[in-house]
Amino acid sequence: MKRHAQFLFTITLLGVDVTMTCLAFFLAYVFRPRETSPNQVVPPFGNYVGMMVLSALALVVVFFFYKLYHLRRGTSRLDELYSVASAVSISIIIGMAFTTFVYRTEIDYPRTMIVYFWAFALLLVGLGRVSHHTVRGSLYRRGWCDSQVLIVGAGEAGNIILEKIRVSPQLGYRPIGFLDDEHAGNVLGLPVLGKVDQLGTVVAQHGVDEVIIALPEASHEELLSIISHCEDGRVSLKVFPDVFQLMASEVNVDDLNGLPLLTMRDVALRGWRLTLKRVVDIVGSAIVLVFISPLMLLIALFIKLDSRGPAIYWQERMGLDAKPFPCFKFRSMIQDAEAETGPVWATRGDPRRTRVGAWLRKYSLDELPNFINVFLGHMSLVGPRPERPVFVEQFRQMVPRYMERHQEKAGITGWAQVSGLRGDCSVLERTKYDLYYIEHWSLWLDIKIMIMTVLRFLRDPNAI
Repeated sequence: MKRHAQFLFTITLLGVDVTMTCLAFFLAYVFRPRETSPNQVVPPFGNYVGMMVLSALALVVVFFFYKLYHLRRGTSRLDELYSVASAVSISIIIGMAFTTFVYRTEIDYPRTMIVYFWAFALLLVGLGRVSHHTVRGSLYRRGWCDSQVLIVGAGEAGNIILEKIRVSPQLGYRPIGFLDDEHAGNVLGLPVLGKVDQLGTVVAQHGVDEVIIALPEASHEELLSIISHCEDGRVSLKVFPDVFQLMASEVNVDDLNGLPLLTMRDVALRGWRLTLKRVVDIVGSAIVLVFISPLMLLIALFIKLDSRGPAIYWQERMGLDAKPFPCFKFRSMIQDAEAETGPVWATRGDPRRTRVGAWLRKYSLDELPNFINVFLGHMSLVGPRPERPVFVEQFRQMVPRYMERHQEKAGITGWAQVSGLRGDCSVLERTKYDLYYIEHWSLWLDIKIMIMTVLRFLRDPNAI
């Protein structure tokens, strides 16, 4: 039944792609520039049908090689749209090449019509994909074609995975239980179905579709041993990585005068990339500051009317190369909140918050002055969130590779924050995401994080 449903999803998605491509081609024909000479006659659309078919066929073939018909439940819509934009562009080039070869000079095909076709195809195919994704998510949410998931490991990593599944019903995952050698009974309301070495038996008994191994500290030998217990080739296996696995996810082979070396850590941000990121930071922060300046003035007025003390204050934070810088923020707590206690980690429902401060922190508006830091060069729009020196000193003793977060500028938002790791959360998990960002930086990743930040702005449950 599930295979039939997945096949139906694939076929309907293919149909949506073809339909949207043909519609884009027709709109390009309709909106093509009109001839200036009265003697010229626009050929009827029927003359272009063959071209349209070749273009649709080229798109389907390119999408197939881009694996855009491999429906993965956890794929980000932004990542999918990015791949779709690239595949559409390539498919139009290939389609035009085939059209030129087949029709040669038999029919007029203006260059501007190609441009219109490309623009309409990007818009309509992307819209069709988003709509199909939304419908699939709605069906998954209602329990249609759900995927039964078994989590190996009931520790902290297993609990994080379970919570992520429960807050993402649109993915269609239905967790059935844990396997663990140290826990028994129930963990977070989910039963522990046996020991880790019983993986194969439990998979067969419960009809498991997907196994997630949540043992980030397990050695490679232990992981291979666990996987060997699952002999059902139809079951999807995924592994929750540790810091080393994240670091070594992209290994390059270099040559040192005939001696092969594995490059396991290569910071992506250097050279012209640094210049590009800085340009984006200056332009982006300047535009934002211009547009939000009235809002910042209004917030400052509310803070002053609500409680005594400055509206904006600065706090020492650690940035690039672990150097301190003054981080500007709107004051969200009472004045001298740490006069008696010293530096204290903020918690959910912190009693030190003012009335206006609680609202500011709920929507992260207390961080708007950070854009001043970005414009001055202290911070970047995207990067690891900066911490206070006293907490950095604590975390560097607790978390492996924690200080490597400071290889890049601190950011207003980051990969960890848009992944739900902000506020009072695991520092170890947040560090993993920060290191991944540093070692896999790209302009698209920055753009994706900024888009996700805007989308989550008004509905972040982790804001404190």
